[in-house]
Amino acid sequence: MADQPTPLMPHATATWLVDNTGLSFNQIADFCGIHVLEVQAMADDLAGSKYTGRDPVHAGELTLDEIEKGQKDSEYRLKMQRAPVAVSRTKGPRYTPVSKRQDKPDGIAWLLRNHPEVTDAQISKLIGTTRNTITAIRERSHWNIQNIQPKDPVTLGLCSQRELDSVVARAAKNVPADSEAEAPAPADLRGASDKERLIEELRAERDANEKAAAEAAQEAEAAAWLEAKRASEEAGDA
Repeated sequence: MADQPTPLMPHATATWLVDNTGLSFNQIADFCGIHVLEVQAMADDLAGSKYTGRDPVHAGELTLDEIEKGQKDSEYRLKMQRAPVAVSRTKGPRYTPVSKRQDKPDGIAWLLRNHPEVTDAQISKLIGTTRNTITAIRERSHWNIQNIQPKDPVTLGLCSQRELDSVVARAAKNVPADSEAEAPAPADLRGASDKERLIEELRAERDANEKAAAEAAQEAEAAAWLEAKRASEEAGDA
């Protein structure tokens, strides 16, 4: 079972299982290859990203009989019926295998400590993570900060040595003469439980997304107003 493949779309599958079955969060997390706290956040509707449920029965990855077994016994581990076909990717965000996703915070911490000149955008692209996660690790407000140990992302298999060297070289050319003042750290969450830390992180990500969407809407509205004004002025001149 340790080598069992995960569904093609783990989070979307987990969302469907949460909404349509009586399986435990641990069973769903184990089958989908994600953290149980992520499943809890989905159930509590606190996840920063909303996923459209994907039916694993329809996809042939799970059977109704298998789900029934799991619902009757919370200790039962669901068995994948048909592994998803691997899809090769030529562009888009970096994909990190499920087995290595838990190593991302360690790689991020290593970059922050050893290469502070590398920007959050560069780290995000190199490691395949979000800026909110990077900020949380830098400010030590990450829900799992006590267990994060800085490790070379190349050694962890998160990127190649050539990719890392390229990013560091580019970042070094843009280092300002005077380093920016360190921003004040947010409220310390180290005394909170893992669940509370994750919820705070998810809420922060959701708030950031909502703020970005609101700013984009305001910009679009302002652009539309200016365009209408320009068109009105041109019509008046004509």
